[in-house]
Amino acid sequence: MSPTLAKFSLRLATALLALVLPLAAAKAAEPPRVMLETSLGEFVIELDTERAPLTSANFLQYVKEGFYNGTIIHRIENNFVVQGGGYDIAYKSKPTRGQLVNESGNGLSNKRFTVGLARTGSPHSGTSQFYVNLADNEVLDPNPARWGYAVFGKIVDGFQVVDQIGQQPTGDVATFKASAPLTQIVIRRAFVLAPAAAAPAPVPTVVPTDGSAPKL
Repeated sequence: MSPTLAKFSLRLATALLALVLPLAAAKAAEPPRVMLETSLGEFVIELDTERAPLTSANFLQYVKEGFYNGTIIHRIENNFVVQGGGYDIAYKSKPTRGQLVNESGNGLSNKRFTVGLARTGSPHSGTSQFYVNLADNEVLDPNPARWGYAVFGKIVDGFQVVDQIGQQPTGDVATFKASAPLTQIVIRRAFVLAPAAAAPAPVPTVVPTDGSAPKL
């Protein structure tokens, strides 16, 4: 190979690496996923950190602190939502951090199996509680006249578990009226899943420029 051709090949390889490496890094930056182990089974939430950065970061912090371990699903509205993340097994509310700015205008809709931040009637009152939509609930989305409820993730595994939770009998339990599950549903543990291991990059075959076959 001539010196000129060798220099050209080196520059080409460098240029290709400059293109490929950022793409590989972007692929490696997978959305965070959180596993919730409940007394009825497991389900996984994938967070949308781009559309709902504040709400996702808030949820992740609670997860990493172990806040949700030992909390309950305290509300079930059939064909509407299941809600949890605020009360312990004694039906006592847990102390939380400050309230969040409402991110409901992020373009994410309250579709079936999406996950949103629960709040009171005040738009910026959400803290630790979350809900899972059991149906398409566009009524919870924002409109020009009012704030909506901020979606920050979606269920990506354990759909049948979520549906099973949503079908549990409800009634009056402790201070909760009508919509509390009669058999307590406990979130035993919530934790961040490790990103899937990246597949090893294929080893390129170098084709000699002199036309000979590559050596094995």
